[in-house]
Amino acid sequence: MILLTLIMQGKKDYQEKMFTSFQLSEHVPKHNFYRRLKEKLDLRFLYQRTKGFYGESGQKSIDPVVFFKLCLIGYLENLTSDRQLIDHCSMRLDMLYFLGYDIDESLPWHSTLSRTRQLYPESLFEQVFNKILEQCISKGMVSGKIQAIDSAPVKANASMDSLELKVPAESLEEHLRKVRVMSSKDRKAKTNKAPKEQQIITASKRELNEIESRNKKWSKDQDQRPGAGNKGSKYTSNKTHYSPTDPDSRISVKPGKARKLNYLSQIAVDTSNHVITHIHADYADKKDSQCLQQITEKLKWRLHSRGLHWDNLLADTGYSSGENYAYLERKGITSFIPPHGTYKGGPEGFEYHKEGDYWLCRNNKRVTFRKITVEPGRNNNKKKLYLTRPSDCKGCPYKTQCAGKAPEKRITITIYKEEYERAIARLNSPQGRYMKKKRQSTVEPVFGSLTSFYGLRKINTLGIAQANKVMLLAATAYNLKKMLKFSGKSFRKVAQSAKSFVFSQINLFRAILSLFKALKKQDVIFST
Repeated sequence: MILLTLIMQGKKDYQEKMFTSFQLSEHVPKHNFYRRLKEKLDLRFLYQRTKGFYGESGQKSIDPVVFFKLCLIGYLENLTSDRQLIDHCSMRLDMLYFLGYDIDESLPWHSTLSRTRQLYPESLFEQVFNKILEQCISKGMVSGKIQAIDSAPVKANASMDSLELKVPAESLEEHLRKVRVMSSKDRKAKTNKAPKEQQIITASKRELNEIESRNKKWSKDQDQRPGAGNKGSKYTSNKTHYSPTDPDSRISVKPGKARKLNYLSQIAVDTSNHVITHIHADYADKKDSQCLQQITEKLKWRLHSRGLHWDNLLADTGYSSGENYAYLERKGITSFIPPHGTYKGGPEGFEYHKEGDYWLCRNNKRVTFRKITVEPGRNNNKKKLYLTRPSDCKGCPYKTQCAGKAPEKRITITIYKEEYERAIARLNSPQGRYMKKKRQSTVEPVFGSLTSFYGLRKINTLGIAQANKVMLLAATAYNLKKMLKFSGKSFRKVAQSAKSFVFSQINLFRAILSLFKALKKQDVIFST
């Protein structure tokens, strides 16, 4: 029995062979993702679009189609390192088949990807994104009617330890000399890529005083902040600090998170099948409300040029402003954007009369419109000023509660009050409550997928132009995967709908037959 066991025992002896006949197509299964992607993805239009970036002499460059395919593999596999991407692709037969390489061919050098990414403009990456979006539209994945917009910070390729302090223009050269002789242990940047305009402080005296008071509060409350262990840390602001490594990155923070150098990713998603219809990189110190009109213009053109009509826009409170409400109404787009907390609709105890454009107080005195004022700040909000006459408030029993020590009652309210009221009415309607749930279940999961599975946790390039390319490629990879999954689901949906239609027809026929039998029993005569 022991001898039989030894005879039946297998042992594999490996000897490397020289392959004489080997075809990748025979070793990549038909259902493989990259095999199916190779059949669906046609990027040959890139040859004509990239011809102008190359000279007539010298060594041949990387194939533009191969470059974009390699980039897409990186985001599909959640690989942000070019070196790691090349190593990974060289070990996968399906990826080599997708790229059009044989197993004995060497893939491009990893540094070639970085140089080519810098060579091509943003518009070319957007054309690739639009090409895939058109394929999604042709498959019926995009309705265009409801678009959900949101934003999220994406970590920049720069450290907070490398921040430099902005200085007055007259002392810039002296400051730079001090920085050059500082010890390397301070982890300062080797080269300063920021333009001189960014190195000079431009904040007003009022803004600097605000930052100083925040700095004092920061030092007192530092032990109450998450991860606070460095008592010597200071409150940093984009008005007083900049990054010499990546000057386009900005300091930003989310509640409960540490302050970091980030970019802002602005995204629009079609609610029918969660296809990304727009994405771009923006400065992280911008408010969402400042970005909405730019997103709307680009997205409206992209949808309308492909025969889609945009009806509704869903967004969170960050995009709310009276100017945006009015802008969307002019564009014929119904918005479902909750107003920010600072909008109260008017002072308590006062009744607004639209015909005379005045407010009526509890003592039946008019607070009449006087002029339009501009609120100082980066938004330059326009507000309407209403005032009473000093004689109306004199002797009023409510004066102390209403106007205080001022001789008259002063009311300032946005000039877009009517737009705010219409937006609030839409949100409180059944449709508004439905749209809120729709937005939360649409755009937020898409951002989570991009961050966790499509390489958008951190920007691995420098500069806002390069960050924009990264985001476009990540969104393109996401839409490609959606498209391949949809083609598999669509067949089952058609089969199910056909099956349900047949069963409904059978049931209808049975109902008619039973009715006919019942009437026949009652001797009902049918005439044709």
